[in-house]
Amino acid sequence: MLTEYIRAALHQAQYEKLEDSTYYGEIPGLQGVYAGAATLELCREELQSALEDWILFGIANGFHIPPINGIDLNGTKVA
Repeated sequence: MLTEYIRAALHQAQYEKLEDSTYYGEIPGLQGVYAGAATLELCREELQSALEDWILFGIANGFHIPPINGIDLNGTKVA
């Protein structure tokens, strides 16, 4: 379920090439999930890492995780 959520979220990611030729990426609807890097591929990797950290922090602290494509992580416990 977690992998499916991450894939679905990353599918919604939006990327932008900045004036300094670096890349910025974010996932709409997931506040605070963004990344920046020198290349698009590095930006994607950083965004995935930021998303994973955001999910784990949110679950561990009882924050609401917005469902994506019908995948709802709320109520999931971290061991």
